[in-house]
Amino acid sequence: MEQFKGLKKSLYIWTESDDLDKRVELLKDATEGEVAVENVHRLSFSSYANSSFDLIVIECAQLTDNYVKLLHMLKPSGKLHLFSFIGTVASLMQEIKLSGFINCSEGPDALTAEKPGYETGSSARLSFAKKNASALNVWKISGDDEELIDEEELLDEEDKLKPDPAVLKVCSTTGKRKACKNCSCGLADELEREKKATTATENIKSSCGSCYLGDAFRCSTCPYLGMPAFKPGEKVQLANNLLKSDI
Repeated sequence: MEQFKGLKKSLYIWTESDDLDKRVELLKDATEGEVAVENVHRLSFSSYANSSFDLIVIECAQLTDNYVKLLHMLKPSGKLHLFSFIGTVASLMQEIKLSGFINCSEGPDALTAEKPGYETGSSARLSFAKKNASALNVWKISGDDEELIDEEELLDEEDKLKPDPAVLKVCSTTGKRKACKNCSCGLADELEREKKATTATENIKSSCGSCYLGDAFRCSTCPYLGMPAFKPGEKVQLANNLLKSDI
C-alpha cells in the first residue's frame, strides 16, 4: 500500500472481524493518517459527510455495494481500493464506472478506482467570448474556405431586361370591373359567363303570365320557382343552375 502514503483520512469497510485490528493498523502505517472503520452491512445507515475521506478500502466488494454513496464520501481525486470481490471483474468494473469513478484498473490482488478531481454536483461558468473580438467577425466567411457563387452569373440577359409596363397592368389596377386586353386573372371569363346568363334570362317568356305573383300561381316548369314575387315588368336575374333541366 505504498501508493497510499501521506493520505490524511481513510475508511476501512470490513466484512469479517478476524484480524480486523491488525489490518487497520497496517492501513494506518501505510497512510500515516487517521483510519475510520465501518461494517459493510452498516454502510447504508452511516452518516458520513460528503468529501470526508482521501481513501476508502473495502475488504470484500460485491455488486450490491452502494458505490454512488462511496463516491460522495470521497474527496475529489480520492481513491477506492477493493481488496477482494464477489463476481466477475468485468461486471464489478462496469458497476464502478457507472457510479462515476474514473481510472478504474485491475491490479495483481485488488481493483482500484478514482473519484474525478471535482466535487459531485459542482458547476462552472463557461465563457465562449474571445477578448477584443469584434461582433462583426462572428459571421465572417473566409473566401479561402468557401467557394462563393457570383449572383450575377445566375441571371441571363433576358432576366436583366425591364418588363413592359403594359404587361404588368392587371384588371384590379384599372379601377373598373372591366377585363384587360390580355386578361389572365380570370375576370374576362367571369364577365363572359355573366353576359350569357343575362342573355338567357332576357329570352325567357312566361307561358302562364302569373310568374310575378309567386310560387302559388306559377306552373310546375316555371323558371322562377323558389324566387320571391316581383312587380310586373321588373327585370329578374336568374341563376345559371335554374336554366338547366334536372333530367
